[in-house]
Amino acid sequence: MHIAEGFLPPAHAIGWTVAAAPFVVHGARAVVKEVRENPESTLLLGAAGAFTFVLSAIKLPSVTGSSSHPTGTGLGAVLFRPPVMALLGTIVLLFQALLLAHGGLTTLGANAFSMAVVGPWAGYAAYRLTRRLGGGLLGGVFAGMAVADLATYVTTALQLAWAHPDAESGFVGAAVKFLGVFAVTQVPLAIGEGLLGVLLFRVLTVNARPELERLGVLRPQPAPEPESAAVLREQPPAVVREQPRDGGAR
Repeated sequence: MHIAEGFLPPAHAIGWTVAAAPFVVHGARAVVKEVRENPESTLLLGAAGAFTFVLSAIKLPSVTGSSSHPTGTGLGAVLFRPPVMALLGTIVLLFQALLLAHGGLTTLGANAFSMAVVGPWAGYAAYRLTRRLGGGLLGGVFAGMAVADLATYVTTALQLAWAHPDAESGFVGAAVKFLGVFAVTQVPLAIGEGLLGVLLFRVLTVNARPELERLGVLRPQPAPEPESAAVLREQPPAVVREQPRDGGAR
């Protein structure tokens, strides 16, 4: 879903850059705050960025001027909240544009708005809603990662339709065409990304539980009960013999 270099008119390229900039600046502040307050989470923060880079670099041919691929932004949104992903996602897109010719510098703002802003926020909302409705952690992770992917694809399709409306049916007709072509590859990718997120979180729950508890993803486990208290609780209550009221005199 990276829009290729030069595929947007200059006014659209500038407009999307202006629209994405406040979220990226806010994301930079969120990352600095996270590192200062929880320096031990730096490793997990870097892993979330690397996960986004690897997944979003796996691209499939799609609409001319764009591509289909997983996004990986749902993972960071669930772990660190959406503002953090605005910066991490933009850095990923910048490196991919410079090193892989995936996307472009003139379209960086549009790609950042769809993949680093809209995707993480939509995915995080789906994650919270699913958990509130009783879907559990893994159900929330699946929904969060799948919706982050789909929201990115919908935003990209609308961006392309706005920049290149259909000659006869205008914006609506172009949007239907872009959404339809993207859906062939993007819907299966979103489902696969959700399943991958479930597998990944099962691993993290076992190997990085303290970090997940500190980030608020998991509830802290209750402290183990002292052995002495457990022994006392397991002992049967002492039998108290009732004394005769006359002191036993007959």
